[in-house]
Amino acid sequence: MSTVNDSTNPVTPDLCQLVYLSHITSTGLASASTLNDIAEVAIERNQADEITGILCYGNSYFFQCVEGSEQALTNLKNRLLVDDRHKDLKILDFSAIPERRFAAWSLRSITLERWMMNEPKLKAFMPFKPDAWEFDEWRQFLDILQGYYEEQERSGALDTQPIKYNTLGVTLGKVVGQHQAFFLIQTILGSLIILALLWVMLADKIW
Repeated sequence: MSTVNDSTNPVTPDLCQLVYLSHITSTGLASASTLNDIAEVAIERNQADEITGILCYGNSYFFQCVEGSEQALTNLKNRLLVDDRHKDLKILDFSAIPERRFAAWSLRSITLERWMMNEPKLKAFMPFKPDAWEFDEWRQFLDILQGYYEEQERSGALDTQPIKYNTLGVTLGKVVGQHQAFFLIQTILGSLIILALLWVMLADKIW
């Protein structure tokens, strides 16, 4: 019996999934297009290797789930280990699966800070700190991502192209947003110090 290998559900022998966490590095943050570059290159390569999946970025963390043959994912893992745009790679799962979760996505990239604002199911994962998750919480998160995929599939909005966004802008925006009061106070104090120094200098000249 032959199996049809179509573009929406590519067939691969010994189908596996690889799920991992990592942190973005200063090298990754140095380029405003890091996430777009990763996704655009990965889409072309993943299509050739029949790999599908999703890449998430939030709070300086990468979370990725990819699906494909054991050999294709092993090769991908080896490339990830030498990619200087991220560090502290932690493999959460590398195991056989019966079917793909993200069959139509060669690689979909999403920014979690933006998406979470509109997804009530993800409130429990805010702020996004996967290093602090319990043993199997990544599975719950992955189920939510699959639900997002299925919702996109029902609406006909499936899209393999990466969403365009600025890695550094997202990170700095988050930091400034959380600490804007601190920055404001520091600015005011700095201004007062400068004014005090000017007053002392002028007072010495006058007297």
